[in-house]
Amino acid sequence: MKISARVLNGAAGWVGTPYRHQASLKGVGCDCLGLVRGIWRELYGEEPEEPGPYAPDWAERSGVERLAEAALKHFGPPIARDDMQPGDVLLFRFRPEAAAKHLGILAGEGRFIHAYEQAGVISSPLVPSWARRIAAVHRFPDI
Repeated sequence: MKISARVLNGAAGWVGTPYRHQASLKGVGCDCLGLVRGIWRELYGEEPEEPGPYAPDWAERSGVERLAEAALKHFGPPIARDDMQPGDVLLFRFRPEAAAKHLGILAGEGRFIHAYEQAGVISSPLVPSWARRIAAVHRFPDI
C-alpha cells in the first residue's frame, strides 16, 4: 500500500478522538500535533523526537517557527502547493506575521483531517479561509 493511502487510513481512524492539548492517543485525546505524531507512530513505530511541553499560545508568545522547523527536519523540504496530494501534511499560519501553529492531513475531495479544539479530530472542508492559511505542505517519507 502506498504511503499516502496508509496516512489517509491512519488519519481516518483518528476521526472522533476528543481534543486534548499535548495528547496523542487515538480515541482518548489529541491536539493537531498529536494527530500527526500518532500517524507517524502507526507508520514508523516510534516518534523521531519528543516535542516537549508547549502552551496553547506558544506560537504567539515565542514567534519561533517550531512546527515549520520540525516539519523540515522530519519530512524534508516543503512541496509546492500545486503538487499536494491526499496524505500530505498541511501547516497553517493564522496570521501572516505569526508562526505556523496548526497541522492537518489533506484528505482529498476538498477536505482535510485535523484536531480542532472545539470539535476534536474531524474532517473539514478545505474552504478558502483555510486554504489561504496554508504555510507549507509536506509529505510523509517513504517507509
